[in-house]
Amino acid sequence: MKALVVGGGGREHAIAWKLARSARVQTVFVAPGNGGTAADPALHNVPITDLAELADFAAAEGVALTVVGPEAPLAAGIVDLFRARGLRIFGPTQAAARLESSKAFAKDFMQRHGIPTALYAAFTSAAQAHAHVDEHGAPIVVKADGLAAGKGVVVAATAAEAHAAIDDMLGANTLGVQHAGGVARVVIEEFLDGEEASFIVVSDGRDALPLATSQDHKRVGDGDTGPNTGGMGAYSPAPIVTPEVHARVMREIVHPAIAGMARDGTPFTGFLYAGLMIDTQGRPRVVEFNARLGDPETQPILMRMKSDLFELLMHACDGTLDKADLQWDRRVALGVVMAASGYPGRPRTGDLVTGVPADSDELMVFHAGTALHDGRLVSSGGRVLCVTALGDSARVAQQRAYDGVGRIHLDGAVWRRDIGHRAIRPR
Repeated sequence: MKALVVGGGGREHAIAWKLARSARVQTVFVAPGNGGTAADPALHNVPITDLAELADFAAAEGVALTVVGPEAPLAAGIVDLFRARGLRIFGPTQAAARLESSKAFAKDFMQRHGIPTALYAAFTSAAQAHAHVDEHGAPIVVKADGLAAGKGVVVAATAAEAHAAIDDMLGANTLGVQHAGGVARVVIEEFLDGEEASFIVVSDGRDALPLATSQDHKRVGDGDTGPNTGGMGAYSPAPIVTPEVHARVMREIVHPAIAGMARDGTPFTGFLYAGLMIDTQGRPRVVEFNARLGDPETQPILMRMKSDLFELLMHACDGTLDKADLQWDRRVALGVVMAASGYPGRPRTGDLVTGVPADSDELMVFHAGTALHDGRLVSSGGRVLCVTALGDSARVAQQRAYDGVGRIHLDGAVWRRDIGHRAIRPR
């Protein structure tokens, strides 16, 4: 069978790589793909981004399954378009994808269905937003209501930082937020203390099957310092998600969310990502929902997946997820993102990338912001590579990943030196 992966980042490279390993898959197309997918003989880049053209391509090629990687096509309604054409596609409809594309929608949904999350208020008026910050003080969290490539959240340690974030999100919009509903809005939340984890499930609209847990490193600097990014690295599993916490997340968050979406008339099919904050008592609360796999969490998660991803997603599309089974490698997987000089502000592109290690059972280099120019691999985006390794422990996986990073040359590259530190420290 043929499969199509929509997107061109590290998450999409990992999805395509995993789908190509299925015995039932003959060809995997990636649209538009990147330098890494272009260099893999098992994958075929397709230079199409227009949604209608993608549907035409899938129909003409007889694609059996399309998997959507990024959030933007989901928010634009790619699933609705493909389904109207009778094409099998895995992801939420445009209405269901509002769990990610609108922070205000998601917070209202969680409040309506009793899903634990931070107290919040939403504002379109800068004056009212500023008054709210003055009343509640810092630390406080300011979120843009819309898509911002993972950068639309400011955890303000001071009131001044919060005020500056409000002015930007409701005015200058230097983050390039795609405002939900075309209206500039901010959601201001109480600050939650604890440890973050990523909890992702596959849903067919009725049932939900959890993937391996993971933890992302959002801040650009070591020790979780500096501005938020799309993610500087991740590892799986996340020790903070104990069996007890896992059960609570399924009982208090995942099942109510899937049931709530169905009751609201917008059943959720796709990857549902719950970004969690887990306090010292093991109580999970939702920081945010995403309507797709995380990046870079996908890379270590899929390195650990022993089951057939194609079979899993076919079950989910066909409403037979209860017949699917997931098996995981017991080892730890850890991925380190190598970003371009200037990331996350103004990343430089066009730099030569050399020394990339060959793929192996224990080390994979997933490409994100790369392109092939005249047979030479060059950087083409902010996050360039995710060097991902398996190991018998978090420390071993970390060492293997950083050994891989050390073999790659990218002028001015930026990466964190402490990915996985929470899994390695004495608990």
